[in-house]
This record gives sequence, structure tokens and C-alpha cells, in this order.
Amino acid sequence: MADSRTLQGRVALVTGGASGLGRATCVALAEAGAHVAIADIDEAGSKSTSELVAEAGGSAEVVALDVTDDASRRSVVQQLAGAHGDAFDVLANVAGIDRPGYITDIDLADYQRVQAVNCEGPIFLTSEFMKRVQHLPEGRTADVVHVVSLSAITSGSGAIAYNGSKAGFLNATRCIQRELREKAVTAGDGSERPFPCRVQAVIPAAMDTPMMEQWGIPAHLMMPPSAVAEMVRYLVTLHPAAFVPEMQIVPRLEPNFPR
Repeated sequence: MADSRTLQGRVALVTGGASGLGRATCVALAEAGAHVAIADIDEAGSKSTSELVAEAGGSAEVVALDVTDDASRRSVVQQLAGAHGDAFDVLANVAGIDRPGYITDIDLADYQRVQAVNCEGPIFLTSEFMKRVQHLPEGRTADVVHVVSLSAITSGSGAIAYNGSKAGFLNATRCIQRELREKAVTAGDGSERPFPCRVQAVIPAAMDTPMMEQWGIPAHLMMPPSAVAEMVRYLVTLHPAAFVPEMQIVPRLEPNFPR
């Protein structure tokens, strides 16, 4: 039987698993006992992540996923549900991209791509996932973690696409959380029970990942992705009766550390 506290016997789909926070999340969940499905369009990067998981003593498989493509989203969920059944009950929406641009020169295609990866894609992947886990046996709770960004609640020059996409994703997450509080599922005997899934959000500040290189932020002002990955692991191993709607995480700076 799956153990929600340790992740033993559970299968987790992690998007953006080929690098950065996605890679760190795959390793963290695997170390906690989950079998991890590493999802990305970068197959070579995903294979490298699977090697790291194996080195850490974990179990993983590589799945091809374009989070912006509806057919790809459906296929991955069907593939994992078919292979693992009810054990597939964890989804971590980590994939994200950034395309800088000011209002006078922002590129429409770049803007739309950022929205598709950071907001639309994870929303509709969550939708496909929930269609599957709504039928979990009584007493089981599935987990979804949305990795948003502190940029969802702040503003910055040249970051219209990214900040806008993350703000939309955060508000969509809040809407989903409210719907789950109001939505019930009907059991085989006709009785109703709460929807068997919780959706929680991690809202991190800047991390030292490849995506951040374009901004030139000093490394000491950013967190290692492993620090945020630990928060994802923490949320999916909470007691089933607990729920953390949003968790902010920022770098800890010593008082006399250079800024």
C-alpha cells in the first residue's frame, strides 16, 4: 500500500525534470521513496536526471512531455495511469521558462510561449491528472504541487511575460483549491465524499538555475534548487488531513553577508 508520509509505493510525475528545480525535485521525491516519472521535452537532460536518481538509490523513468501540447499531456497521464494504476497519485508542476522583454519591444511569440509553459500547460495537465485521481479508493489522497514564483506577487522591469504568467498561475491555483473545497465525488454506493486530491503551491524567490543566468543575479542572492525541492517533498508527505495553500520560500542572508 502507498505510504503518503514517505512516498513509498507512490508514483510522481515531475515536469521540467531535465534540469534546475525540476531535476532537484525528481531527486528529492525519489530519495523519499517515490518512483519518479521525469517529464520534459529535453530527453537527454531527462536521462541525465534519471542517472542522478539512480545514484541516489531511487527509481525513475523518462517520459516525453510537451506541457504546451494537449495530446502530449493526455498521453503522459494515460501512459502512467496504465502502467502504475492508482499508485500514480503525485504531480509536481515545475516546468517554467522566461523570455525577457519590455513593453516597447516584447515579442508576441515569446510572450505566448511563456504563458503556455508557465500557466496554461500546468493548469490543463492538472485537469487531466484530476480526472484520473477522482476515482481513487476511499482513504487515499492524491497530491498536486504547483511551483509558482515570488514574481507572481511582485513586479519587475523587463519581466512582463514571466511575472504575468506566474500571477495567472497563482490565481488559477487558488481557484482550483476553492473548487476542491466545494466539490464532492460520488462513491460506488452512492454516497458522497470530498474530492481525493489536494493542490498546494510553493512560491520561491530566485534560485540558482540555468533559467536565471540571463538576469545576472549574484549566486549568493539565490537559493540552491535543492532547498525548494525539499519544500515540494515536504508538501506531498504531509499528513493527509493537513493542507498548506501557499508556501513562500526566500534566501536566508546573514546580516553582514555581501548584497
